[in-house]
Amino acid sequence: MKAIVLKQNLMDAINVVQKAVMSKATLPILEGIFIQADEQLKLIGNCFDLGIEYIVEADIKEKGAIVINARMFGEIIRRLPDAPVAIEVFDGNKVRIECLNSYFEIKGMDAESYPLPPVSQEDLSFSISQAILKELIKQTIFAVGTDENRKIMTGALIEADQGEIRIVALDGFRMAVAHSVIKEDVKFNVVVPGKNMNEILRILESSNDAMTISLSGNLISFNFSHCRIVSNVLDGEFMNFRRYIPSQFETVIQVNTKELAESLERASLITSDDKRYPVRFTIGDDNLVISSTAEIGLSKEQIKIQNDGNNLHIGFNPRYFIDALKVISDETIKISFTSNIGPCIITAVDHDRYLYLILPVRIKSN
Repeated sequence: MKAIVLKQNLMDAINVVQKAVMSKATLPILEGIFIQADEQLKLIGNCFDLGIEYIVEADIKEKGAIVINARMFGEIIRRLPDAPVAIEVFDGNKVRIECLNSYFEIKGMDAESYPLPPVSQEDLSFSISQAILKELIKQTIFAVGTDENRKIMTGALIEADQGEIRIVALDGFRMAVAHSVIKEDVKFNVVVPGKNMNEILRILESSNDAMTISLSGNLISFNFSHCRIVSNVLDGEFMNFRRYIPSQFETVIQVNTKELAESLERASLITSDDKRYPVRFTIGDDNLVISSTAEIGLSKEQIKIQNDGNNLHIGFNPRYFIDALKVISDETIKISFTSNIGPCIITAVDHDRYLYLILPVRIKSN
């Protein structure tokens, strides 16, 4: 095998496929990147529940394949000059790396022993732009659960039905739902591990270039021009999230998103992450008082709102609100409260592309 490739292009590929490489494995080959020179240069990382293939344009001098330790390979390429890099396999599994005046020889591993990601048979597939999928994941990923005893909640639901795609995440205290329109009328729902969704979010570009999502058995694939990501899906049935969304509300307010987020950030300086001290919302006719009281001190401030309903006093973990507000681009949002002990819903004022549900924290009466 011998190929010549631009350093930056190679570095981009390594940075992506490394996300699917095991940092510590019982077999050294699992800590490696599979490199194949054929018509193009292909790099692969695979940790069994996540596999990533990345295609790099290169001048292929000789076809072949090799596996190189991912950490070492990445560090070598990162420190090379910004110039074409020549990679050549010789004397079995030895690898020669040259770039201008830099020269390395390292030991590779037999490519035939590498566990390649499965080639999925596309039972169902649909197209979506990278930017839209990236936004849907960003709007929901923060609400994925971390409790391994409730495994299904450590993943995000991807649901396609009636020309829409919907991503849902919940952790028992909050829920995030975001959806968009797709051209194909396919029907499926799978739960993708949250850690894999995080990696997919980092890889996706904010471009309108089309990509394909396909489902085959217990595998879901994300395919775009130069990259294919294959993820396993979680076994089990995701919670029927729709039944938790209330339809009757006691109080509905409209508030400036940025003002609310900044006020909650300031209030959380007092409460920190201590669940004993929630941030209090005191909703009046045209104002919202946000206050926090803890052993170290207190804070209090007032912001303008539009209130359509009853006055209300309710407490929340501020982090749950802040996480949702960070991913909302609308200038003004609507918050609907069921009662002072029931869930509240955050939505846009003039569209329904996202929905956030947050459970309150019980507070003592003043």
